[in-house]
Amino acid sequence: MGINLAKGQRIDLTKTNPGLTKVIIGLGWDTNRYDGGQDFDLDASAFLTDENGKAVNDVDFIFYNNLVHPSGSVEHTGDNRTGEGDGDDEQIKIDFSKVPSHIHRIAISVTIHDADSRNQNFGQVSNAFVRVVNEDNNEEVLRYDLGEDFSVETAVVICELYKHNGDWKFSAVGSGFSGGLAALCRNFGLQV
Repeated sequence: MGINLAKGQRIDLTKTNPGLTKVIIGLGWDTNRYDGGQDFDLDASAFLTDENGKAVNDVDFIFYNNLVHPSGSVEHTGDNRTGEGDGDDEQIKIDFSKVPSHIHRIAISVTIHDADSRNQNFGQVSNAFVRVVNEDNNEEVLRYDLGEDFSVETAVVICELYKHNGDWKFSAVGSGFSGGLAALCRNFGLQV
């Protein structure tokens, strides 16, 4: 059984779990009923950033149209357009041993596709979570349930994995953004 974290908490990943090099970041959510008549399409993504929190290149943004980082260190397993069913709705795999040396953080986010035109926001999303699973033995290392009630936000940075003194750590962020994916990209230094 993994450790449950609250917003703002940080925990060591690789130091207390010797040999942990490959993890699966599992993300899940439910959507509340609303009368907008449109389906929800939530999308997970990863921003690989330098020590200043900025992505150096467009290839450092992993999402449904760029599934694998050139280094092979981060891989999005594919877009789930409905989010139906139990368990992880989308997954991102990370191999710490392949992360390029200039990458210091991997920010994991979820956005709502076409949120503005569909009049959707994270106030209509519930039971959102992220979990880190050891890919070698399929054991859950930790879990962070977003108990936050967002209202107008259309994008959320759920967590960050970051390098500190040669080890990888996990930070439960839970920070909402208005402006969807474009706002997130600008936040991480990418041109939209």
